[in-house]
This record gives sequence, C-alpha cells and structure tokens, in this order.
Amino acid sequence: MRITSHRELVVWQKAMDLTVQVYGLSSRFPVDERYRLTSQITRAAASVPANIAEGHARSTAKEYAHFLSIAKGSLMETETFLMLAVRLNYLSENQVAASLHLVTEVSKMLTRLRMRLVA
Repeated sequence: MRITSHRELVVWQKAMDLTVQVYGLSSRFPVDERYRLTSQITRAAASVPANIAEGHARSTAKEYAHFLSIAKGSLMETETFLMLAVRLNYLSENQVAASLHLVTEVSKMLTRLRMRLVA
C-alpha cells in the first residue's frame, strides 16, 4: 500500500500529538516567557510535523530526506526546551515524561524513514 498523504504517516501523526502536548505544557510557563521560551518551544514543536509534510510533498527522495533531517533537528530543539523548562522549574519531570517519550519515538521513526529514503 502506497502512502498518498503525509497525514497517513504514523510519524507525522505522532509529531502532531507531540506538538499538541507541547502547546499544553507551554501554557503553564510564566507570562513573561511568552515571547521567549514559549515562542521557541512551540515553534520548534510545530516545525517537526510541518517539515515531515513538506518533505513528503517534494518530488525526490533526496529532498524528502533533507526535510526529515530538518524535522529531526527541530525535534531535538523541542527536547532541549522541554528539559530547560524542567531545569527552570516551569515544569516537573513527571509533566514532561510523556512528551519526552514521544520525542524518542518520533526520533527513531524519523531515522528509520530517512534511512529507507537514502538507501
């Protein structure tokens, strides 16, 4: 069965789930973080599924792999910002655990998909 839309990709679906979680978590940040950490973490998280979708729409496997690489970079930014939020005591380790689990899952999926494209 051929995937015809990025919406059918489980990695895109999980990246969307992560983005929704990050938006919910970032709403707990202090108001003075609105244009700092809140803006950065939500932008990074939203970039993950957006780059997966953009890559899927490209015409070559090489371009697709490039956008998956960008998505992985944004994913690692998201992870870093989540961990920073814990260090700043904006969130607890318990609050970010599910999101960090999704980060790991999406990371593995992106790696596998990219490897299949460049093989």
